[in-house]
Amino acid sequence: MNFKKLYDEARKIDSSTKVNRYASYGGVGAALMTKKGSIYTGICIDTCCGLGFCAEHSAIADMLKHKESEIKEIVAVKESGGHKVISPCGRCRELMLQINPKNKDTVIHLSSTKRVKLSKLLPEHWIEQI
Repeated sequence: MNFKKLYDEARKIDSSTKVNRYASYGGVGAALMTKKGSIYTGICIDTCCGLGFCAEHSAIADMLKHKESEIKEIVAVKESGGHKVISPCGRCRELMLQINPKNKDTVIHLSSTKRVKLSKLLPEHWIEQI
């Protein structure tokens, strides 16, 4: 597994920056590795009315613009709390699976020693029932 490499890439960009009183970005950084071995990163955007998006979404968008969709592994790191690894939210989990059903086997890093496949975080998913 590539935890250290992905963690370091996510940590490089997880620096919260306030744009104005309504928005900030970078409090969470994410890095993913595709099946081809490419690494893509993203940051979160936080707004006061929920229009922002997660770092994982940003990393996935970066991946998609390079014509890749199969994620081998992913990690998200939250700046506050000492660059703590965090689990992807339900929206991020759902996006990963919808962009490529093979992503059910994506390794989600939950810490330096704990990891789980996306399929364990989305049991009995509706895509598998179609």
